Amino acid sequence: MAKRVLVKFSGEALAGEGGFGIDSEILGFIAQEIKLLVEDGIEVGIVIGGGNIIRGVSASAGGIIKRTSGDYMGMLATVINAIAVQEALEHIGISTRVQSAMEIKEVCEPYIYRRAIRHLQKGRVVIFSAGTGNPYFTTDTAATLRAVEIEANMIIKATKVDGVYDKDPAKFSDAVMLNELSYDDALKDHIKVMDDTAIALAKDNKLPIVVCNMFKEGNLLKIIKGEEGICSTVK
Repeated sequence: MAKRVLVKFSGEALAGEGGFGIDSEILGFIAQEIKLLVEDGIEVGIVIGGGNIIRGVSASAGGIIKRTSGDYMGMLATVINAIAVQEALEHIGISTRVQSAMEIKEVCEPYIYRRAIRHLQKGRVVIFSAGTGNPYFTTDTAATLRAVEIEANMIIKATKVDGVYDKDPAKFSDAVMLNELSYDDALKDHIKVMDDTAIALAKDNKLPIVVCNMFKEGNLLKIIKGEEGICSTVK
């Protein structure tokens, strides 16, 4: 069983049916799912996207906002989400720290990987925000980078679907979920697991990527304990 994991949530997932902002019910659900891991002795790092507030690529699409500025705006959105998840976790008694790749000392710590590891060893959940601190890199890449740095046993990409399919299950009724695939398979154009930079980094460091449905209660803990057939694993 994995001792230390990094869980990647999309920002859009926090928005719920509204598609924007933060849904308090989903926030509470995520906190309870993470609590199950902590109570089982698992060290947990988290990365959350910012798409429920703003996406850098979308913000710069009109040509008024430069891509670099749009990406920094997106990084700030992830800090907002990280603080929200921190509050939800601490509300149910889970000690949590937010670390940011951009210095915002009034609300979170700067990212220092040795400090992050020490927090994890003390049983604290560490939420890594502001992406990599650099524009042009996605939060998927940031999540993989942080997972490698803290020596996580796996990265779990918590999504709205059960796993990776051979084709879009929303369009094709005969789509088949792939229980296991290679990094090279995941890099193929028709299979979107994470962006190519994130997958290549995981491949170079032999870091398994697990794709699962975040909305099934107890799923994260089941996956870490090795239950099969409920996710897709890239390794």
